[in-house]
Amino acid sequence: MALTLNDYLIVSTILFIIGLLGVTRRKNLIMLFFATEIMLNAVNIALVAISKFHNDLTGQMFAFFIIAIAASEVAVGLGLLILWYKKYNTINLDSLVSMKG
Repeated sequence: MALTLNDYLIVSTILFIIGLLGVTRRKNLIMLFFATEIMLNAVNIALVAISKFHNDLTGQMFAFFIIAIAASEVAVGLGLLILWYKKYNTINLDSLVSMKG
């Protein structure tokens, strides 16, 4: 039994919904980064599946760019997270309300 395009799109949709729920429900910044990565990977799965279905490499090229952007987002985000933790000893999103200039 071969997997069809619908199978890949269903998996991609489920992963995207899981990531979206993680973004909306989490108070921890590390979990927020993980949920964002799940959403980006869900988009990558959809792009690659559609690209393969149409025998076109454009979707796969976009997926590589998304992976590169996600890696830079994690690098910058974790750097900022480390600085925030050193200053306030917490990575809770509620502590971001107390930011002062």
